[in-house]
Formats: sequence, structure tokens, C-alpha cells
Amino acid sequence: MTKSTKPKSATSFKETVFGILSRSEIIKLEAEGIKKAQQYIIKLSSQKVKITPQIILDLHKEGFSFIFPDWAGKFRKIDVTVGEYEPPHFSKAPELIQNLCDDLAERLKHLPSTQSEELFLAELISLLAWFQHRFVWIHPFNDYNGRLARLLTNLLLLNLGFPIITIKAETGKDRDKYVEAMKVADNYDFTKLEDLLTQALKTNLERVSS
Repeated sequence: MTKSTKPKSATSFKETVFGILSRSEIIKLEAEGIKKAQQYIIKLSSQKVKITPQIILDLHKEGFSFIFPDWAGKFRKIDVTVGEYEPPHFSKAPELIQNLCDDLAERLKHLPSTQSEELFLAELISLLAWFQHRFVWIHPFNDYNGRLARLLTNLLLLNLGFPIITIKAETGKDRDKYVEAMKVADNYDFTKLEDLLTQALKTNLERVSS
């Protein structure tokens, strides 16, 4: 059975550990979950923990299992649709995530020397855009794939000595820009997503240095 991932604006109710809640009630819990997950990646980064399928599962569980204990922290066991996009069959998710982690580890080895800061940042942004898009394309979880992709992006940045960035992608025009960047990336054009990441990184670097 294929289930649809509804946009944020949709009026819906979901069964949670706290009972059946409205979208507005769940949003408040999600914000708490994102904070928990962000604290977790800060802890992981202090140990320079690399991204693996198990770390991905653990991070999803850390953030959202207190709301949805039945499926948070587990690869999806259902097929879903995201707008007009149909992610890979759920049975392929574990293998695709393993391949993604392996590819990421290899690409990290080939980042240019930090002695060339401009080249390093350009390659880093390219890597982050590729990883974030590929993760969302795989869509390994029932929900919160975009959020987890952005959290994992921050884990990568922290591991490389950069500050956490905020990619605005939740509501309104910010979400429209992010969704459009992801759609364009489906055709292997990562420029819009790279622009969003570059701006987010620039903003946070300026904030840290001020």
C-alpha cells in the first residue's frame, strides 16, 4: 500500500504515543524532537563519529521515537509517495543507505586540502548538496526524511570543524525554495541546493566570527 506524505499545510491527525493529535499539536512535539536530535549530533561530533546506517537509525530514533515509537528509528516497511515522486521500494532502503554511507566515506577522503579554503568550501558544499538530495531521494523513513538529511548535514559539518547551519525549509517561501531545489537536483542540477547551503553556511560563519 502506498501512502502519501502530506505537506505541512495539510490538516491531518495522526496516532501518537500521546493519543490522536492534530498537525498543530504534532508540530510542537517535532520541535522538541529536533532539539533532542541536534543535541545528539553534537555529542556524536565530539567523538568524530562517522555516518553509518546504524547512526542514521539511532538519530531518527533519538529525535522522534518519543512521538512515534512504532516506526521511528526503523527503515520504512511501506511504500510512500511524496507529491508526484515515488521513492524506491521500501525493501531497497537498507541497501541504498549502506551504499550512500560508503560513497560518503570515500568522497570525504578526497576533499581538497584546507590550505585552499575557496576550493575546499566549494567541494564541501557540493558534497553536502549531493548527500542531502540523495538521502531524501532514498526516503528511508516513514517521515522526517528532510529533517534527518539536514541534521546529518550538520553532523558532517561539525565533524569537519564547522558550525551548525540552519537551512530554512519548514514553511512558506522557504519551503517552496527548498522543494524546488530538490526537484531541480533530481535532474542532477545541484546549483539551487548548493546556493541554499552556501548562504546558510556563510550566515553562520559570520555569526560565529562576530
